[in-house]
Order: sequence, then structure tokens, then C-alpha cells
Amino acid sequence: MSQEVLAQVEASAPRRGLGVGMLVILGAMLLYIAFATPPGGVALLVMLIVMGAGALFAAERMRQATRLVLELTNEELRLSDGRVLARVEEFVSIDRGAFAFKPSHGFMLKLKTPSKAAWAPGMYWRFGKRIGVGGVTPGAQTKIMADMIAAMIMERQGKTPLQGRL
Repeated sequence: MSQEVLAQVEASAPRRGLGVGMLVILGAMLLYIAFATPPGGVALLVMLIVMGAGALFAAERMRQATRLVLELTNEELRLSDGRVLARVEEFVSIDRGAFAFKPSHGFMLKLKTPSKAAWAPGMYWRFGKRIGVGGVTPGAQTKIMADMIAAMIMERQGKTPLQGRL
């Protein structure tokens, strides 16, 4: 954990508040509708309660996840609590194009080997050989991290940043 942090990404306070707030409002509205004006069928009532509770659960998960900071070092991409998302030697490619399957204001990282699925709403997701970073994060921070990861991948392939574009 004594490695130097090259780049970090943390949640933007306004986006974090807006994201968590919207999920709380959605959950509260669904539960209010379920109990104040119950629908005719039991199935609809159960659906409203489950969806309301699910929205509140997602809000709490987002609140917890967005308290953490993603850190890039020379050896790994990790969370500020020490959990490692991926080792640098596992990085294969990075995609941050407009049509990439990535979170808002973020990037998608492809790995050599699949890893255990994980999800931190608003910060990152990991599924198989892919990690998506972004959501309620500032675009400038994720761009810096993506550029550093791209440079690390090119360096490992024996290219300089300009060789990859010519």
C-alpha cells in the first residue's frame, strides 16, 4: 500500500447527492403509493413494495460506494480501502469512445483474465474481463486516469504514445 498514487478518481459531490437523492425519492414515492393508495391487486402491491425497497437499497449502496476513491498506481487499480480491482499487468486495452459500453464520464478497461463480478453504483462495475469506471465521477479525473492507463499499456507493448497514433 506504500505505492505512489499516479491518478485518482472520486465522486463529484453534486452528482453524488443528485444520484443518491433521486434513488431515495423514487423509493419513497413507490412505497408511498403502495401504502397510501394501494392498487387493486396483491401482485401490484408487492411489486411496488419490492421496487421501492430496491431503490432505497440501491441508494444506500451508491452512498457507500461513492465515499471511496479509485487509485491508480504503477502496480494496480484499487479502491482507497485497499481492495484491488485489477493489476496493471492484466490491462489489455482501454476504450473511452462515445459509443463504448462504459459508464457516464468514464472508460472501459479490458483485462487478460476474467475476475469476480463487483459493482459500486456510480463508481465502477467489474464483470468478466471488463471493468467500467465512471458514473458520478468528474470527466477530467477519469480522462487523466484513462490516459495514464493507455500510456502504461503502450509502454508495455513497446510503443510510445505517438507511435500508436501514426
